Amino acid sequence: MIAAAPTIGQRIDAQYGALSRQEQRAADFILDHLGDLAVYNATELAKLSGVSKATVSRLFRRLGFSDSAEVREHARSLRSQGAPLGGIGAAAGTPSALAAHAVQENENLQKLLAGLDDGRLDAAARLIAGAGEVVLIGLRNSYPLALHLRQQLAQARDRVRLAPVPGQSLGEDIAALGSRDVVVLVGFRRRPSGFGLIMQTLRERGVPVILISDSSARRHAEGAAYWLECPVDSVSAFDSYAAAMSLVNLLASGVLGVDVRDGRTRIASITGMYDALDELETPW
Repeated sequence: MIAAAPTIGQRIDAQYGALSRQEQRAADFILDHLGDLAVYNATELAKLSGVSKATVSRLFRRLGFSDSAEVREHARSLRSQGAPLGGIGAAAGTPSALAAHAVQENENLQKLLAGLDDGRLDAAARLIAGAGEVVLIGLRNSYPLALHLRQQLAQARDRVRLAPVPGQSLGEDIAALGSRDVVVLVGFRRRPSGFGLIMQTLRERGVPVILISDSSARRHAEGAAYWLECPVDSVSAFDSYAAAMSLVNLLASGVLGVDVRDGRTRIASITGMYDALDELETPW
């Protein structure tokens, strides 16, 4: 396998000690503003960092880039892959930054809802409700979402489990699955390299898959029974999963709504078990 080329941040870290004071000043600005790097040219970077344009151009060459256009393309590529970009500082909590964050979160939510108005959410909920067994798979950054969805679905129906169990492999968890079961596969960007093979294996075994992911998983969507696309765009360094959590809420609620009477009976039984085991804190 060909190793991925180092990011601009990694290149700066590797050469920082050998840079001149002025180059270090420009490098510091770049590291603090990686999220904006895709829109700055060399002149703008020089002005903002307080160095000459020649210093910025020299720094880019030291880092292995031919010019600022190549740097901008590199930054766009990193962001599209979900790589964390952007500095961490007090500005993240300023009113303007918080307002921009709110705008982006709302845009993500609106995009999510617009993509669900064709009935696919209800169809996916019915598929989950009627399955023999439901297996939730979420690897790397998708794991917390799969875990939360499993917790919600377990309130609505039985035979819901998370795979793989931490520290274990996936094979034994999907070996017995068939066409009457359902796998909910959560796969947001920066997925592990074997993600496509998981999709292929489930498809070959005839196991219906509900794929929850951002647009970067489009090439995997063809093998899914339903693809629930969820944007994770963010104005900050990291992807945002706020819309994804809303999707989890909607999907689990949809499953519960397929058979409300059975769902209420199950919830009452679970609540009784909580009380019997004294598992939850009382609200007063």
